[in-house]
Amino acid sequence: MPVAIPSTLDEVVSILSDHPDATLLAGGTDAMVEVNDGHRRPEGTVIALDRVTALRSWRHDPHAGDAGRGVVTIGSAVTYTELMEEPLASLLPALAEASRTVGSPQIRNAGTLGGNLGTCSPAGDGLPVLAALDADVRLVSAAGERTVPVAEFMVGVKRTSIEPGEVIAEIDIPIRDGWQGYAKVGVRNAMVIAIASACLAVDSDAQRVAIALGSVAPTVVRCSEAEDQLSAAVDWDQGTVAADALARFAQLVPAAASPITDHRSSAEYRSHAVGVLGRRLAARAFTVEPGAGAGAAA
Repeated sequence: MPVAIPSTLDEVVSILSDHPDATLLAGGTDAMVEVNDGHRRPEGTVIALDRVTALRSWRHDPHAGDAGRGVVTIGSAVTYTELMEEPLASLLPALAEASRTVGSPQIRNAGTLGGNLGTCSPAGDGLPVLAALDADVRLVSAAGERTVPVAEFMVGVKRTSIEPGEVIAEIDIPIRDGWQGYAKVGVRNAMVIAIASACLAVDSDAQRVAIALGSVAPTVVRCSEAEDQLSAAVDWDQGTVAADALARFAQLVPAAASPITDHRSSAEYRSHAVGVLGRRLAARAFTVEPGAGAGAAA
């Protein structure tokens, strides 16, 4: 099995042009588990991406984006450990929070955001954050490049819209002026695959709330009805929300889910869990005013 070790993105694209079905290897934290378990046997060329400088860097343009609030562009081979460090942790706090929940320090040192996207497991910790923040994925090939909204990039369980010969180069993440956070439920407190997960992001300028769920559908999903309800219920001048509105939000969040029962959890528990996670995240984002419905779904 030939292994290519390029140092530039142009080299990666050139190798992919000759070997469009080559296996791309970043941190290997997902791929090597499948290889060791006998579920995957790479055939043909393997392209190691860890020495491609352009994929290992990130940048912040404070004036980019539709709203002019700035965009952070993250190379696909940036690790979870790097996402937890400043200044990225302050620019994208939910992504830093999600990164802290990934595996062990060794896994976080090797695992990458692009690898999380490429694997496209519904349980991927970074994916609800990218969905809630309306991230874009930049794909590069010998034919050129294209940018795909992350919601269109993720098409199913471990299935993406990436074409043969393409590599994930960068992820563009708009900066939001407002609170954001990530939470998940698992069978233990650390080194756990999410049974259910959620990211809530507040856009104070647009007076909108976004929430995305992981591990409760074939891919990460947004909760549009719940988002509309909570966005309308928030007192944006005071940063408050009534308890009954928050309880209603917790009821609407699971409506976007279509969970399954497997060896890790039942579908019923997953639906209940995302309602609880949504309520808790919203209660962290806003001051809750007493009222009817207080404590519902807590």
